[in-house]
Order: sequence, then C-alpha cells, then structure tokens
Amino acid sequence: MDDKGENDFKDRLNQLYLAVILRYRDYIEEKENLSVAELPRLVTPESPLVSRTADEIKGESYIYEANFYDASIRAQEFVRETVDEILLPVQFWILPDETIKFRLGDSIDSNILLCSLLIRLGNPSTKVLINIRDDERKAYVYYEFNNSIYLLDINEEAKAFPKKEDMLKLIGIDENSTAYEFNDKMFLDIY
Repeated sequence: MDDKGENDFKDRLNQLYLAVILRYRDYIEEKENLSVAELPRLVTPESPLVSRTADEIKGESYIYEANFYDASIRAQEFVRETVDEILLPVQFWILPDETIKFRLGDSIDSNILLCSLLIRLGNPSTKVLINIRDDERKAYVYYEFNNSIYLLDINEEAKAFPKKEDMLKLIGIDENSTAYEFNDKMFLDIY
C-alpha cells in the first residue's frame, strides 16, 4: 500500500473508531464518571512513564534543594511542548502515562501530568488547582518551595507569591467561584 492509500486507510479507520465511540458515548461517560473527591486517583507520580520522564528532567546530578525550581520549569516546558490539547466528543479521564504515551490531553489532563511529574521530582506539596467561574473551567498547578508559592500555568511563565491568598486573588478565586485542589494524597474544596 502506498502512502496515499495508507493515509486513506488510517482516516477511514479513525472515522470508524469515532463512530463506535459516539455510539457508546453515554455508557463510556457513565463508567468514567468520577466524583471530584476521587480525582486524587488520577495523580500518579509512581507510574512508569511519569517516573522515567521525571528522571530525564532531573538529569545526572539532581539535588532537590538546589535544582527543583529549574526542574519544575523544565517539566512545565515538557508538558507544553509535548502534549497537544484536544477536546474529545466523549468525556473520560486520561492518566498521566497515557498523556505521555499519546502526547494528547485536555487542559486538566496536562495539569494532572505536570502535578505527577513535580511530585515525582520530590515536591509533595504540588497540587492541581481547578477554578470554575461562569461555566469556564481553568486548571493550574502550584507548589510551595523556599518559602514561596509558585503557580504554573501550562501556557504562561511561572509566577511566585509570598502567600497562597495572593495567588488565589490573582487567578480570580473568590466567593463567586467553584474551586478545588488535589494531588495524589488529598482533595480540598476551596470555594
């Protein structure tokens, strides 16, 4: 089969996969439904591809106290440059290893991957932060390091804050928001 025939075959196969997925959409979404309190199951710092990727980000002479901040920026760049954002016609969760393997995911999948990487790099304070306001959902990752709070937005430069309240104010989390945070060990409603 030549390249044109191969591409036509792949296009038709993808269309068939999509038709099957859409046929079973309700069933898939019902089985994929997690309560927000179950979201910590998605943060997997010990999974094989997350571990391997974190080791690559660390390099040879990684010392947490001296190198974590720079490694966190490299992890953010890895996610930004590697994961293409997609919006699928079916809502389901993608685990960090799957996000790395397929290099695809939505904003929350990318942030869950980033959180998993940063925890694996040695910072257990790292959390995914979700802010829902006016039907718009925005995901971030933040962590504590060297007496500061660092906010990572996949598409922006990292920002440092002296207090968590300053960070929450900047990203618009207040009584008009629905906001929560989680990592592999905890889940907390903020508003």
